[in-house]
Amino acid sequence: MALLEITILGSGTSQGIPVVGCTCDVCQSNDTNDKRLRTAALLQHNGTTVAIDAGPDFRQQMLREKVGRLDGILVTHNHKDHTAGIDDVRAFNWIQQKPMNIFARRSVLTAIREEYFYAFEENPYPGVPDINLNELDGSSFRINDMELTPIEAMHHRMPVYGYRTGNFSYLTDANFIETGELNKMKGSRFVVINALRREKHISHFTLEEAVDILQYLRPEKGFITHISHQMGKHSDLEKELPDGIFPAFDGMKLQC
Repeated sequence: MALLEITILGSGTSQGIPVVGCTCDVCQSNDTNDKRLRTAALLQHNGTTVAIDAGPDFRQQMLREKVGRLDGILVTHNHKDHTAGIDDVRAFNWIQQKPMNIFARRSVLTAIREEYFYAFEENPYPGVPDINLNELDGSSFRINDMELTPIEAMHHRMPVYGYRTGNFSYLTDANFIETGELNKMKGSRFVVINALRREKHISHFTLEEAVDILQYLRPEKGFITHISHQMGKHSDLEKELPDGIFPAFDGMKLQC
């Protein structure tokens, strides 16, 4: 049976990108684990390749991981740090000679259609991205042989989707999740969840809240993503976390 391969494309946030001239410990760090691109992930199983989110660093992430085929993009929500790279699917359109399938809830698809209006015109300009929008309603669905289950949470007042496939669950940009949705992640070997910083935040889990969720779920390994510079350096955060919980880093690879 083929294993699911997971790559963390990015573990950071717009508040966690190294800035030219910044003198903070993270920006000045020589540790590659502190060079965090915008949060995203890649799932590969039995010839099917699916991305979770396509933010501003999408093209760079695809090139870094040498992704030559992409069967779809799962979008968690319609903030630009998760959707700003959608225009770059045109490279996959050219290589694969077919539209790119994007999967999300209706409100997110509406925002994508408005943002990338030029891709949906009756007579589009030659070379614009060719996109198929696929509406999710919370039910499980398939991309080729990959079965996926949306997991609904709240990003302040905005509903977002995390996703589970097999023994892997992924949830970012959330600060509240109902017990029924949280339990959809139970039994996962690996769980990735967001934690922006230690202090309370209006729309993201704190480090303590994320750790509490991971300790409730009890995966074999839990990982923190969407890490801001306020969290400090990877090496320091790693020492602070309980056994079995780790900070994610760009390019991290898992199999389950």
